[in-house]
Amino acid sequence: MTRVGFYPGSFDPLTNGHVDVIGHAAALCDRLVVAIGTHPAKQPMFTAQERTAMIEATCKDRLAAEGVALEVVSFAGLAVEAAMRAGASLMLRGLRDGGDLDYEMQLAGMNSVLAPAVQTVFLPASPYVRHITATLVRQIASMGGDVAPFVPPEVARALAAKFPRSDQAHA
Repeated sequence: MTRVGFYPGSFDPLTNGHVDVIGHAAALCDRLVVAIGTHPAKQPMFTAQERTAMIEATCKDRLAAEGVALEVVSFAGLAVEAAMRAGASLMLRGLRDGGDLDYEMQLAGMNSVLAPAVQTVFLPASPYVRHITATLVRQIASMGGDVAPFVPPEVARALAAKFPRSDQAHA
């Protein structure tokens, strides 16, 4: 039996925290579906196609080396419904701190009613990535800061292209 994991998020942009969760997820499944949630009212920094390319460039070979197939999809609507469509039995969620746990426990409870066959699995972030959020990465990049410590190299290059740094002093 193939164990399918489903890891939903915006991944806007993909961070080292996301990559950490993906690495932990590889130990739990044979196929990992990384699912990019889209919302028509939100304007992401990167298109779903750009995010897909970054996730594949960063993770596909690493997962393949561990015998895990990677699939990157986009979805709108409820993540748990997208997980069922993907044939997933595991909904994978990363946790940075207690605040994440409180929110994720609520989601897991609701999802268990909507889709009892999909089990939520919480994966704690490694200590060296717990502080990273995509929101903070976007803010740092938009203000010309160096995001290289927080994102994979492919993502750092994409962010640098979106927000060219100006080394001129501002008066």
